[in-house]
Amino acid sequence: MTTTTTTTTDARPSRRDVLAAGAASTAAAFGVVGAAQQTARAADLPLLGTYDVVVIGSGAAGMTAALTAAKQGLSCVVLEKAPTFGGSAARSGAGIWIPNNSVILAAGVPDTPAKAAAYLAAVVGPDVPADRQQAFLAHGPAMLSFVMANSPLRFRWMEGYSDYYPELPGGVPNGRSVEPGQLDGTILGPELARLNPPYMDVPAGMVVFSADYKWLALAAVNAKGAAVAAECLARGTAAALRGEKPLTMGQSLAAGLRAGLRSAGVPVWLSTPLTELYVEGGAVSGAVVTKDGGPALVRARRGVIVGSGGFEHNAAMRERYQRHPIGTDWTVGAKENTGDGIQAGHRVGAALGLMDDAWWGPAIPLPGQPYFCLAERTLPGGLLINAAGARFVNEAAPYSDVVHTMYDVNDTAPAIPSWLIVDQHYRNRYLFKDVLPTLPFPDTWYDSGAAHKAWALDALARSIGVPAAALRTTVDRFNSQALRGVDPDFHRGDSAYDHYYTDPSVLPNSCLAPLWLPPYHAFRIVPGDLGTKGGLLTDARARVLREDGSVIRGLYAAGNASAAVMGHSYAGAGSTIGPAMTFGYIAAKDLAGAYWTGGSTVP
Repeated sequence: MTTTTTTTTDARPSRRDVLAAGAASTAAAFGVVGAAQQTARAADLPLLGTYDVVVIGSGAAGMTAALTAAKQGLSCVVLEKAPTFGGSAARSGAGIWIPNNSVILAAGVPDTPAKAAAYLAAVVGPDVPADRQQAFLAHGPAMLSFVMANSPLRFRWMEGYSDYYPELPGGVPNGRSVEPGQLDGTILGPELARLNPPYMDVPAGMVVFSADYKWLALAAVNAKGAAVAAECLARGTAAALRGEKPLTMGQSLAAGLRAGLRSAGVPVWLSTPLTELYVEGGAVSGAVVTKDGGPALVRARRGVIVGSGGFEHNAAMRERYQRHPIGTDWTVGAKENTGDGIQAGHRVGAALGLMDDAWWGPAIPLPGQPYFCLAERTLPGGLLINAAGARFVNEAAPYSDVVHTMYDVNDTAPAIPSWLIVDQHYRNRYLFKDVLPTLPFPDTWYDSGAAHKAWALDALARSIGVPAAALRTTVDRFNSQALRGVDPDFHRGDSAYDHYYTDPSVLPNSCLAPLWLPPYHAFRIVPGDLGTKGGLLTDARARVLREDGSVIRGLYAAGNASAAVMGHSYAGAGSTIGPAMTFGYIAAKDLAGAYWTGGSTVP
């Protein structure tokens, strides 16, 4: 597992040393120069309450952990930095990757524990210990069933959404992912107003599931796409007639978990950011927070579970740990995710892992916020090029792989930014973000440099600053291969996953179509992400570890505040949220003395 340990033979301070010194200064500003001094100062702060379990963060990891703790008979409080609950999970499509869960087994998915273990091991490799992988696989199905039994949430199989590497041993081409069902937001009453808003609004009057998106992109040219669009509208109409506020995707997941916490009597304190972990007797025993403008202490009898998200909006941390170019402008993670829980854990001795990585995906840096590209780069009639005007990747590959490739090649063949090139035939057929086929893009896209349009490839090349001859050569070669339905250069269409966001009417390869109809369009592509995936290093019981592998008593972590069980890879849709919820569940079970190891509970 990658950790943050660094060495240097230069006597001069490195940039990392300077940033580390800055972090130390920040800690000193809180009056924390050692565990003893921190404990003495924190003990004098106003006490807001004492609970068995204190949970940091109200995303999927934190709320699942809190719900589990409460149902184990433990008193619990959730402390949330933002003025809203739900974190990045509320903004997401809320796919959940959990092999062998009851929903997919009931739908007839041919999964088994042995297949799932073989697949996850093949995807993750040696980056993550086998016992952590096994803990996720063993407890994930129980977690999902627990959530359904203790909240209004129900889940649907995302049929056809393939595992990201279905050709590997144990891979499932038809997919293992589930997503939340439709939920009536009125069950939360006034609390619904405090739900973190979605990353993208659903069209007014429609109820849309994540699994619908691929068909909505094709609604203008595909009978099933048109039928799905009509179904989405019918759901919305029916919900309106019933007086409901229909929620799907991340909005449904976050609202459903919050409803579960309300029923279980778990308080969620918004606008209550963590500043430090409270250590007493060598164990983490609470949290120092800012409440109503001042510092205060919340004590934990059994422990603290950190589910506070990643550090995607912390420019200094991204600069320190991640490959360049990097920044905070290309992420779609919740804006409050600045690594507070990770830094607090590190200050009490926690090891860190996977800090160089994120849940990457190609993004268009549109004004206001970036747009995370899924179907757009996969639909036939488009290709990705680097600064030299050449293709460099399978455009339909899993989104994290595309960005890994962008970084891998960037030093020798600059690919940041890259450019997505499509023609007007593509634009006449497919939804692009939320812009209907044939309709013009907003002027702001062009004014910002995120989009370009020209009536000839040479003019488009000049507009985006790539060699015109190279772009023509690239498009000519791509077109000849697309007509034959093969991509010997990058194997687009070889994997079943490649065909998920494509047009089944395009033959012989639904991923590939030539570009021939002007005007041509180019979209700036940068390394976007759904959040970072590095953080506090944990064991199979979600306990936070030191550099020497010893356990920090009383400290647990789950979700993007912890180093991901997926390592540097991504098994399928929902590989962020599925493990986040599972390890939140595991942490609470362990604190309750109810962690199942296959034959007994662990005290």
